[in-house]
Amino acid sequence: MATNNAEIDDKKYIDQLLANGERVTLECKKARKDVPHSLWETYSAFANTDGGIILLGVDENLKEKDISKRFTVIGVEDAAKIRTDIWNTLNSREKVSTSLLRDEDINTLSYDGKDVVVIHVPRVTYEERPVYINNNIMRGTYRRRHEGDYHCPEPVIRMMLRDACDDGNDRMFLEHYTMDDIDIPTLEAYRNMFRVANLEHVWNGLDHKEFLKQLGGYTVNRASGKEGLTMAGLLMFGKGLPVRERFDNLRMDYIDKSNLVGDQRYSDRLTYDGTWENNIFNFLRLVLPRLTRDLPRPFKMNGIVREDDTPQKKAVREAFTNMIIHADMMIGSGLLRVEKYDDRFVLTNPGLLKLPLEQIYAGGESKARNQRMQHMLRMIGYGENLGSGFPLILNAWQEKHWLEPQLIEQSELMQVKLELKIVSAENHTAPQRGQKEGQKEEQKEEQKELSPRQLEIIHLLENTPDATMPEIAEVMAITYRTVRRDMEYLQKSGIISREGGRKEGRWIINKF
Repeated sequence: MATNNAEIDDKKYIDQLLANGERVTLECKKARKDVPHSLWETYSAFANTDGGIILLGVDENLKEKDISKRFTVIGVEDAAKIRTDIWNTLNSREKVSTSLLRDEDINTLSYDGKDVVVIHVPRVTYEERPVYINNNIMRGTYRRRHEGDYHCPEPVIRMMLRDACDDGNDRMFLEHYTMDDIDIPTLEAYRNMFRVANLEHVWNGLDHKEFLKQLGGYTVNRASGKEGLTMAGLLMFGKGLPVRERFDNLRMDYIDKSNLVGDQRYSDRLTYDGTWENNIFNFLRLVLPRLTRDLPRPFKMNGIVREDDTPQKKAVREAFTNMIIHADMMIGSGLLRVEKYDDRFVLTNPGLLKLPLEQIYAGGESKARNQRMQHMLRMIGYGENLGSGFPLILNAWQEKHWLEPQLIEQSELMQVKLELKIVSAENHTAPQRGQKEGQKEEQKEEQKELSPRQLEIIHLLENTPDATMPEIAEVMAITYRTVRRDMEYLQKSGIISREGGRKEGRWIINKF
């Protein structure tokens, strides 16, 4: 029996898919006669994560270590029936919450005379998430991790539901929080910057409450007549105590580990210590100059005035702004963290990405979680329009021939990290753009067995290798005994090890 070119192309395509085994975007199912129930878990997981391809008619031998021998194409007995059953289930809306597939997303391919059903599941937009099954949003929502489908934790589902609201998170009205909870010196510092940036603006003549109303930091509920601060108003300009009372989950931390001498652990630190009102505007105002002061400043004159602003300083300012406007401040263990090293800056915010990584790198769209904070910062010259912020960062780094900035989504920790390396790209192999943490093949087995807390300890040790167990317990707000138990497990597993003594030693990450 002759084999036509279409069959050859089909086989080549399937072989290419199987070459690297199951992963975050590929799932194989035996499905000899019927649609397996587990297909819908994968459908939900792919839709809520990065999309992916499901192959029906491919058997996997999990005991086989050689990936090239692990999969056997057995085919399905009645491809037409299976495709019909899939469409019937999708259209009934009884099994799945959303029908995402188009006709071209389900195909039958031929492999050595056997039929394989190939299903392309797209990643849904943030407006459409979560996609769930069995009419149960809390128990039927899945996300993809490595090569498995996992129930979404409730905090992730609630984050998805918040993200689906186009009006942003920080519009939330905070009952019982009033102008008495605003730190007036902070607000006046902002208004001074606003006045410089907008000399003739009519808002300059308003009192503080009316000014905040115009910015979206204060609101009046028309139905009830109640008025008070919004989430944006309190977080940006609030007194430290009310901010901590209402958002006790949120922490702001800056640590400078550059220019260390001897056994110094850090050269500068800004955290909650009672010396400053810990609101977001103060955090930005205090940290940003410290972060950028060591960046190269070429001698450039604008008339008789020296021009100190550079594309790289603007890029760091943009990165700081992005960290704030894209953060999910309502996540249980939220942390706005800025770290400075001799060779890099690292900025971390709570929440996962609303847009695909490739779309963020390309620019053109902006989907901020905190639109009122975005507006507040934009009015004083912080933050680009129309999604051009990240390309601005990329271009500034490229101008200096530094390694490309890496945006990393740490889904286990529910946070996003941006690394800005001040290192020449020459003679360096940069990591793959947009690679999500945990997708390296050699990391799979170790990460499967680790809890989110253990993963957070590892990430903390990556950035602070000389941290002690009591310090880790304090930073993570957990008990010393819990930290010791997790550290002992990580050491026994060979994932971390200790170099040097108890006081002057450091932690080494071996496998992560």
